[in-house]
Amino acid sequence: MARHREEVPEEEDQEMEEELVSLQFDEPLSWRAGKPIPTGELLRRLEKLSKELVDMDQETVDKESLTHVAKELASPNLLNHREAGVKAFAAACLVDILKLCAPEAPFTPKQLKEIFTLFVKTILPALWDPSNAYNTQHKYVLTSLAEVKSILLINDVSNSEELLLHLFSCFFDGISGSSKAASGEQVAKDVEFHMTDILVTLVEESPSLPPPVLDVIMAQFLRAAPPGGHREKADTNGKQTTLLPKEEPEAYVMAKTVCNSCPEKMARYVGQYFSEVIMDVSGNSGHANGHRDDDDSDNDDGTTGPSESDFKELRKAHQLLRELWRAAPTVLPNVIPQVDAELSADNIQLRLLATETLGDMISGIGAGGPPPSPELDPAAYPPLKFSDETPDRPATSILTTPISPLSFAQTHPQAFHNFVGRKNDKSPLIRAAWTTAVGYIVSTSAGGIGLSREDELVFVNGLRDKLNDNDEKVRLAAVKAIESFSFRDIVIKLAAVGGVNKEGSVLFTLADRCRDKRPSVRVEAMALLGKLWAVGSGELAAGHELVVSALSGIPSRIFNTFYANDLELNVLLERVEFECLIPLSFPPPPKAKASKSSNGNSQSQPAVDSAYDQDRIRAERILLLVKDLDSTARKAFNALQARQPQFSKVLENLVRQCDAFNGGNPEGNADRIKQNLKMTIQYLTKFLPDPIKVEADLHNFANWHDRRCYQLIKFAVSAESDFKTMHRAVKEFVKRVQGSPKPHMLETLLPLLYRSAYIVLNKSHLSTYMDCSKSDKDGLGAAAQEITTEISQSNPDLFKTHVGQLCKDLVDGAPTADKTNETAMVETLKACSSYSKRYPKELSDDRKFIQALMSYALYGQPAKAAKYAVNVMMARKDDKSMVYATDLLQRIMKSWSYDSPHFLTKLAAVSQLELLAAKVTADANDEIIETAVEDVLLKVRTEAKDSDPEWVADSELDEEIQVKCWALKLVINRLRGTQDLEEAKELTKPVFKLLRNLLKQSGELCKTQDTPKHHKARLRLLAGQLFLKLCTSKHFEEIFSHADFNQLAFLTQDPSAMVRRHFVEKLQKYLVQNKLRPRFYTMIFLTAFEPDASFKNQIETWIRSRARFFRDAKQNVMESTMGRLISLLAHHPDYGTEVDDMIDHARYILYYVSNVATEDNFGMIFKYAERVKQTRDGINPAESERLYIISDLAQSVLRKWQEKKNWTFQAYAGKVGLPMGLYTALPSHSVAQEIAEKQYLPEGMDEQLDELIKSLDKKKKRRNAEERAEGQPAQKKVRTTVPKASVKVRTPKVAKAPSKKAAVKSAKTTSRSKKAATSSPVTDSAERRRSGRSKKNSSYIERDSSEDDEDMLEGVAEWDYYDKEGNRVRDDDEDSSELSEPDEEQAPADEEGKADTAKEEQEESELSDIEEDEEEAAPPPSPPKTNGRKGRAAASSPVSKTRTLASRPAVKASSSKGKAPATSKAKAKPAPKTKTTSTRSTRSRRAATQDQDEGEDSE
Repeated sequence: MARHREEVPEEEDQEMEEELVSLQFDEPLSWRAGKPIPTGELLRRLEKLSKELVDMDQETVDKESLTHVAKELASPNLLNHREAGVKAFAAACLVDILKLCAPEAPFTPKQLKEIFTLFVKTILPALWDPSNAYNTQHKYVLTSLAEVKSILLINDVSNSEELLLHLFSCFFDGISGSSKAASGEQVAKDVEFHMTDILVTLVEESPSLPPPVLDVIMAQFLRAAPPGGHREKADTNGKQTTLLPKEEPEAYVMAKTVCNSCPEKMARYVGQYFSEVIMDVSGNSGHANGHRDDDDSDNDDGTTGPSESDFKELRKAHQLLRELWRAAPTVLPNVIPQVDAELSADNIQLRLLATETLGDMISGIGAGGPPPSPELDPAAYPPLKFSDETPDRPATSILTTPISPLSFAQTHPQAFHNFVGRKNDKSPLIRAAWTTAVGYIVSTSAGGIGLSREDELVFVNGLRDKLNDNDEKVRLAAVKAIESFSFRDIVIKLAAVGGVNKEGSVLFTLADRCRDKRPSVRVEAMALLGKLWAVGSGELAAGHELVVSALSGIPSRIFNTFYANDLELNVLLERVEFECLIPLSFPPPPKAKASKSSNGNSQSQPAVDSAYDQDRIRAERILLLVKDLDSTARKAFNALQARQPQFSKVLENLVRQCDAFNGGNPEGNADRIKQNLKMTIQYLTKFLPDPIKVEADLHNFANWHDRRCYQLIKFAVSAESDFKTMHRAVKEFVKRVQGSPKPHMLETLLPLLYRSAYIVLNKSHLSTYMDCSKSDKDGLGAAAQEITTEISQSNPDLFKTHVGQLCKDLVDGAPTADKTNETAMVETLKACSSYSKRYPKELSDDRKFIQALMSYALYGQPAKAAKYAVNVMMARKDDKSMVYATDLLQRIMKSWSYDSPHFLTKLAAVSQLELLAAKVTADANDEIIETAVEDVLLKVRTEAKDSDPEWVADSELDEEIQVKCWALKLVINRLRGTQDLEEAKELTKPVFKLLRNLLKQSGELCKTQDTPKHHKARLRLLAGQLFLKLCTSKHFEEIFSHADFNQLAFLTQDPSAMVRRHFVEKLQKYLVQNKLRPRFYTMIFLTAFEPDASFKNQIETWIRSRARFFRDAKQNVMESTMGRLISLLAHHPDYGTEVDDMIDHARYILYYVSNVATEDNFGMIFKYAERVKQTRDGINPAESERLYIISDLAQSVLRKWQEKKNWTFQAYAGKVGLPMGLYTALPSHSVAQEIAEKQYLPEGMDEQLDELIKSLDKKKKRRNAEERAEGQPAQKKVRTTVPKASVKVRTPKVAKAPSKKAAVKSAKTTSRSKKAATSSPVTDSAERRRSGRSKKNSSYIERDSSEDDEDMLEGVAEWDYYDKEGNRVRDDDEDSSELSEPDEEQAPADEEGKADTAKEEQEESELSDIEEDEEEAAPPPSPPKTNGRKGRAAASSPVSKTRTLASRPAVKASSSKGKAPATSKAKAKPAPKTKTTSTRSTRSRRAATQDQDEGEDSE
């Protein structure tokens, strides 16, 4: 059995041997030289052999039988045959031989090399021509090499690197199309598959890969780069990416497959590949010590860095890295640490390259560059919808679509962490690159792979921080980074932590950049915000919660830049308004067939769409804009619209002057024409930045003399032009100027056209405004009413075509005794009232309209309706209107009592009749006044409670206080309506007494019952405002005593914040309108202790703006206020001689000096302060010493300020006068000498003032740092020094008696105790004012020097003396010049008389009522040579509290000898700039909203 079992294998072997198949082909394939086989025969034999070999199986073939054929096939005769078919069939047979004989090839090394040379250089390249007659044999060769993997034998041949390089290059180039046949026939996919398989096999099975081959593989990934090479060369607007293929190139895909199929091997090869480039280059520049974030210098480039050629290679390598991460991130584990190491290199260029590369890798951006930024089209209609938004712009190429196959943060956490840390790099270039990268990372969600919530928050906060970076390039990069976000991503990602209104959010910080010091940053930021709001306007109107919370605050932030008082910023604001927020091209004209909107949604529009009303759509966008504005932004918006009529007149004047100039060849009086043109141009230069360029552009425009442009400007600025006409005119004008010889003129002409054209207040929009004001469509009613009111006040001409409809609406909505009118009718009445002032005869006077006005005057609600109705009724000022007034009064007086129906409305009507029809009310005055005073003002019907609020909003006022307010106005209107001056003066006494009592008693008039607190607040506020209104009339102002003036001034320190605010706003309004005399500017400086910081900032800005205006006008209004301020402080209820009291008063003076003083006017201000000690108190001569104390205090503060600012003191040589009445002359020269030599300040004041000045610097230290961080480095100011004046030491001649001082203090204490006992608000006011010391809310803004004022107020510098008989030797000081109305500079006028208009425009020129003064940083002083303290201390050794010091300011020593030992402690501090972000509630004379408050009348 055993032997039988052993015999079985032998039998099986015999059977297998018997089954081996031998090759049957026996025809010769080779020949001897000179006797070749005919080609046809050779092809037949090869084909026969090929067919036989194909059918053979490797397992059963007799390999020995193949030896002869293999030898013949490898002969040079066949391999190098000239016939392609012979080589094709020979190659097919050869791959079969290799397959059948595997693993041993029956060829010598030389033959094997020749065979693979045939394959690589002939057969496989022929595959790129699918139409080749032997394509089947070529594909067979390819398939066999791939499937059998016989291609690996190529590694056995000598010099295989060359063949491998040729093979890889051939495959990649061929598949990419560069080697295709002329037929252009596409290569089959199976060919591409087998080629890829061959390459994968070679990479995976080969022991090594030659570097040139790896270079070829890597080069395929750079096919993703745009034409022209490097990514940074691609256009940032995405235009370059249109040259990229839509899909990934085949060679790119092949290389990608190779890398992903062999990740481990390729990772090793790729690591070696990059180490040769990266480490060789970056190794030359060393590494940081790990603490470079603390280094503030970015000027050094580290050690000797790589050469430019090295960097070129390095940039190429990094570009390849970006694409490799997109295509095959698994081959990069050894490379990322090398790039990470570059982040710490000393060389800035290396760190920059590494930062950009890692940022792009994290966001999935490859060599093709970033995706194109989404287009935000503000003029698109219908507006974009948030819910069904498609991508703003689909990627034009897959190569620019961010793709990240793996999460970089998870696969390379260390490199990711280090990349995040680059946000604090010392170099702004790298911070800017980091910021740009972060924008793409967040917007692409890290290449679509997603970010963790924590990582996304880190990046979003980093983007926010970079918006506040101290380098302009970084801030600009941050703004640009936000532009890479789609609208949806901005709302969802950037606004996730808060919208524009939430402090600390990205959008809030972006809005801050609208005021950036650098134009490039603020232009991009404001334009981006404007586009965002415009694109989201559809969802804002629909009330989409996310969009509203994110973007609704944008218009307010944009328009609040108006308060920066920067001409360049104002031009930008208007361009953003008319090119982004409400672009002139919005909405686009209707199209005849379906069109595609900008958001990618198909919007079908019929050929004639009656619902597509362009004027209505645009008007509703404007109303939505106004609706989203806050109160201060609305005032700015209204100011821009209110000045438009004035600018339109100026531009029309310019056109007339240019036409008369006739291109440089004027006809007639040439000199006069040229002068008029020059004056007009110089006037316009005040309103635009770069006056030199503006003047040159306007002269060029005049010389160009294009009459068509003149006509286009007239169309644009005409109130008769509808919006379409205006828009077409602007478009054609822009096109013509751009085609002119000097197109740069447009930079000047376009802003002027935007300011002058009827864009917002256009007659085409008026009907929509009026409809919305009545219907309140989409909640736009309030905005529509506001715009309608604005039109009625600033441009009532637009109502000409609608006045009939207004009158009809009033008739239809008239109230009756039983039916009230709609609230919207009040605004309609107000519009008619404004229109009737300018065109009194154009309103209807038919019976129905008059009866409707009567109804409003008798039953209208609120009571203002009656006021406006009477205004319209009395507008004609003819006999008929008097008849109507008599009829109305009679109907009112039939039931004239507090309890009568509609008494409030009747009271308002009678109040206006008292003003406009005094003759009609004369007979009933006694009854009217008795009711108003005795039955209304002097009685209290609402019980006062301790729980009563101090202030109640207008909408919540009860009827009693409303009646009292109208009654008080009635009393005042009776006085104002009296035509006879003598009679008016008689009536003034009781009226002034009434108002004075209201102020003194804090709004209390009733002697038997307490008035509620909120009633008293309203009454004293109204009393103060009515005092101001009366003082706008000269004959009343002359009666207004100094004591009353002081009492009124203290209303700026009322306990109620709203009383202070409303009173100050009214004061500012009248001052800007030039209705009050200059002495009222004094009141504003009592706001030094205003607790509301934002309101105080508004006031300070207003003061600076007015001071600058008067300086430009060469008027010394603000400087002369110093004399009045000293008197006001001397009579202040908080006056005291203690050091703390003096410091309080010093704060008032410092408040004045910091906002008014410049180096040029400092001498004059000092002279006013010094001049006070040469007079006596005109109000209370017995307390003149108060004046001298405040005068010395003012001089000391001025000295300190001069030293702090490092100003050179120039004594003012002119004469200054002090107001008569406030000051009187001293009795003799000896008294004057005694006062002048005596120092009245208490002991210790000098040191306290030093501390006060220092405290200001401490408060501003942080602000200065922030402002320097905004790109405004401090600069030292070069100045000259003058010898220091010698200080004259004198012993005091008169010492204060302690008993007297104690008595004063005791009296003061007793007085305060009494006030506290009676709950007088004066005590509260005093305590509130004093609390300012602890609140530390003062902010004194350093300001730049400006031009010195030249026109001086009259006055005398000499003393007035009297002889023994009492006769005056010299004339007394005069005040008339100071109180005279200043003549403001006139604008150029043309032949038709533009003087009045020009004056209005000049008053508007500084826009001071609205604009905040954001001034540049004052050049900081050089280090002072002495702080002034020790010098004075050494000069005067006081032995009592009364010292004598020279009344001259200290000046700088010219040599080092003048330095005091304390010099080392005095350091120069950089001068802070104004950085107010608050907004002001005051308005300009023409540009501001002219609120028709209860005190306004029809004047």
